[in-house]
Amino acid sequence: MLKCDLHLHSFRSPDCNMSLDTIIRTCLRRGINCIAITDHNSFGSARELQRLAPFPVIPGEEIKTTEGEIIGLFLTDEIPRGMSPGATVEEIRSQGGIVYIPHPFDRVRRGRISPGALTEIMDSVDIIETYNSRISFIQDVEKAERYALEHHKLQGAGSDAHIWLELGHSHIQIPEFEGSHGFLKSMAQGRIHGKLSWPYVHVASSLIKWRNRHWHQP
Repeated sequence: MLKCDLHLHSFRSPDCNMSLDTIIRTCLRRGINCIAITDHNSFGSARELQRLAPFPVIPGEEIKTTEGEIIGLFLTDEIPRGMSPGATVEEIRSQGGIVYIPHPFDRVRRGRISPGALTEIMDSVDIIETYNSRISFIQDVEKAERYALEHHKLQGAGSDAHIWLELGHSHIQIPEFEGSHGFLKSMAQGRIHGKLSWPYVHVASSLIKWRNRHWHQP
């Protein structure tokens, strides 16, 4: 069985400072043996991690659309930010990718997808992220679970880690798989395990983002 963290970031996200080596070492220490790397509007770490990690790495990207964020999994190339949700989904599909909706009902998350956009693309959605460790209110997790069940969608889980302390806080346990189609079949048998991260992690990622934006080495 694989313990998959399906939503985490690397140093190529502007609000994250985790090196690829840190990600690998932390996963091994915590028993996470499958990850999806989902940097903000960046695909740079995916292929590199696939070469370095001794466990499966799903190449992905968390893409900022005009109406909130959408994750593409099993991508082959970077998808540009700023397109409509519908156009973003089409681009994910054109690469043979999987459409994964992160933190859809997090009431304090500015990046959540708008309700109207979610309804519009629902037929093309493969997975609803029901457990995200950075969600502030457990009621928003429960709402996502109900929504996924009502719409007959697979449920996903990810730590949304931006610092190493968070990695693996949420994961889904699934059978081993081959390719994107095998992944979806395994996800149908998945069991979610999760806990919420402490609120300080948001402060940490905000400080990292500020530092990356304003601090430059001479």
